[in-house]
Amino acid sequence: MDSLVLGIDIGGSHITAAMTKPEQKLIVQGSWSRKRVNAHGTTREIIHSWCASINEVFQLYPVKEKKIGIALPGPFDYANGIALIKGLDKYDALYGQNVKQLLADELQIPVKNIRMMNDAAAFLRGEVVSGAGHGYQDVIGITLGTGTGTARHHNGTTEDANLGPSPFMDSIADEYFSTRWFVKRYSQLTGKTVNDVKELISLSKGDDSVKTLFGEFTDHLTIFLKQFIETDQPEVIILGGNIAQASDFFLA
Repeated sequence: MDSLVLGIDIGGSHITAAMTKPEQKLIVQGSWSRKRVNAHGTTREIIHSWCASINEVFQLYPVKEKKIGIALPGPFDYANGIALIKGLDKYDALYGQNVKQLLADELQIPVKNIRMMNDAAAFLRGEVVSGAGHGYQDVIGITLGTGTGTARHHNGTTEDANLGPSPFMDSIADEYFSTRWFVKRYSQLTGKTVNDVKELISLSKGDDSVKTLFGEFTDHLTIFLKQFIETDQPEVIILGGNIAQASDFFLA
C-alpha cells in the first residue's frame, strides 16, 4: 500500500478525501470520505475538522509513509501553504496562516509530504487526464459553488485562470457565480431566506421566482463564458462544482 496517496478536495462547505493510485491514475473504490465543514469556524476548528476526515481514510488504509495532495480554493500561496483568502465568506480565520504547517503538525507528518494546488486547476486537470476533457488540447473549466473557480488547459499544461476576482458587471465574477449570489438574489426577489442552491431547487415547483433566478444566472453565465471563450478559444468547456449539479435549471 506504500504507493497510495490521499487525494483531498476542500471546498467552502465540504471536504472530500479518497485514496488514490497515482501511477495508475485511479481512485481506490470504497475509500471515499465526504464531510461538511464550517468555513466560518476558528482556525483550530477548521484544521481539526479537515484532519478528522483525513485520518478516517488513513485508518482504513494504513501506509508506511503518509502523503497527501490537496486541492483548495484561492487566493492561496500553494507552494508555501499560506492562506490568502479574505472577505469571500469562507475560511477568513486562516488568512495569513501557514495551513500546510498546521496540517503537518496535526497529522504528525513532514511538511514535504503535503502538496497543494488550486481546486479549479485540479478539477480541470482531472477531467483532462481521465474525464470529459480527455483527448483535447485546449480546454477551459469553471467551478460553481461557494465561490467561483476558473482554469485553463493548453498543450499539456493546466493552470488556474483566476477569473473569480476579475471585474464583471457591477462587481466581480465571484459575486455572480457563487452560492451567495443565489441566496442574496432570492431574498431580493421574494423577501425570503434560503441557505443554498439545493434548497432553492426544492422550492422550484411552487415558486416561479426560482425560474426567474436561474434565468438571470443563465444570462450572466453566458456573458462570462463568452469572454472566457474569446480569450482562450477552447475546444471544450467543462463545468464543475456543486451548483453544476443543478445544470438542468440553467443549461438548455
